[in-house]
Amino acid sequence: MPLLNLANFKPPFLQYNGHWQSIYPSLFRKVAFRYARRERLELPDGDFLDLDWSVSERKSDKLVIITHGLEGDSGRHYVTGMAKIFSANGYDALGWNCRSCSGEMNRLVRFYHHGDANDLRAVINHSIHQYGYKHIVLIGFSMGGSLTFRAIAEKPSTVPEQVKNAIGFSVPCSLKGSVDALSTSENRIYLNRFLKKLGKKIKLKAKLFPDQIDATGYDHIKTFIEFDNRYTAPLHGYENALDFYEKASVGPILHQVAVPSLVVQSVNDPFLLPNCMPIETAAHHPNLFLEMPRQGGHCGFMIRGQSYTWAEIRALSFAEDNTIL
Repeated sequence: MPLLNLANFKPPFLQYNGHWQSIYPSLFRKVAFRYARRERLELPDGDFLDLDWSVSERKSDKLVIITHGLEGDSGRHYVTGMAKIFSANGYDALGWNCRSCSGEMNRLVRFYHHGDANDLRAVINHSIHQYGYKHIVLIGFSMGGSLTFRAIAEKPSTVPEQVKNAIGFSVPCSLKGSVDALSTSENRIYLNRFLKKLGKKIKLKAKLFPDQIDATGYDHIKTFIEFDNRYTAPLHGYENALDFYEKASVGPILHQVAVPSLVVQSVNDPFLLPNCMPIETAAHHPNLFLEMPRQGGHCGFMIRGQSYTWAEIRALSFAEDNTIL
């Protein structure tokens, strides 16, 4: 039962299109929120994840786990904004950092990527077994949305009963579709930013693992396909970039979700092509809800005159009652 809600919320005056709705909050939005503590979770393969916690004084059995996007971290405005609204409504909040994203390089040669939700599963299980949470809401943005849905869709019978909802915003359900969108001339600013940030890590990894990673000529890489052919695919067991895009895309397995799930894709998101919109899947699925607001950009969703974004208000509403606004 898809819920196609073409919400007509009003973005701030100067954010008049999808580009400004994506860029402005990324650069200028400030959220008055601080995590209480950081925890390092050691992983079985010898690597680690850094988890940032906000825990209420009165112990809650409800937890929201928020996953950031590509080259983001737990301090991004969309993560802290979501943590803030859930914390104000009786939840503990956990913003976790993918490998290499917490400010300290991870130990292994590998990174993180859209197709591997095992680290998120480790975070979920740690939250349950170490702290006893009984009601968990998963929220992800962009790549974090891919990981969120992959965590519950790959092996739905193994998802802990404590996971009650999954919510994703600006999700590249088709990686190839998102790569194609970012390859257009008008989106070059986003692509260059990603390649620059990833390049810093590649060059550092090349010093740490000179026999496994070569950064020679990195600055000549101009597309995601070049980057993924040279680094993402071989480092993570894929044949090439196209094999990675096919196998790591979450869209083809969305039909397997077994807990109430919400996908929100703004119509004017510059990162997504129409094949990133899982309309057909949602149309025949009892647990998958799709909303396509006209405004929002990519992980933006700011509202004129409001401190919370439409995404933050919408996520809390869905987590509380699984219904449309």
